[in-house]
Amino acid sequence: MINIKRKLKDFGPLEFLVLSSITYVVIMLLWTATTRSAVVEKANDIKSNHKMVVDFINDEVNKCSSDNNGVTSWGENCGSSWNSSKIVEFIIENFKLNNPYKVEKPLIQTSQDPRIQAEGKAGQSTDKGIIFVSESNFESEAGSEWVIGTCVKSPCVAAGNNELVSAYR
Repeated sequence: MINIKRKLKDFGPLEFLVLSSITYVVIMLLWTATTRSAVVEKANDIKSNHKMVVDFINDEVNKCSSDNNGVTSWGENCGSSWNSSKIVEFIIENFKLNNPYKVEKPLIQTSQDPRIQAEGKAGQSTDKGIIFVSESNFESEAGSEWVIGTCVKSPCVAAGNNELVSAYR
């Protein structure tokens, strides 16, 4: 017969540490397993928003490359430099972007360097789900680059946790 009083009497700090560590690991594994699908769903929503913006910009570039005298969806001449703020305003007003993280900021914003904003480098923190686009205007010269990026999940700097795309004219 097992003597429980004797077992409890021999239960010291090391045994307590081992038992509490095992309990912690089991609880964290269960928590991760139960919340995994919600995290994946949020990441997919953000990737969908990002793809929608990238596709829109690429469609405008393609439309304007075939008709240099045409007008963009936001009202600028195809052959001129495109104003970043006008593009962002148009997207905010005309696209239904969904941020599952409930951030109280516009879901698309201009940034001096969208790469840093999307990755959160050098101590920079970034909001998940916000799409950052180049603050500089999208110039009309061939080969002009416009960067579009977003943080999908934390930590943003980790591989696969951000989306970065360059659009070219």
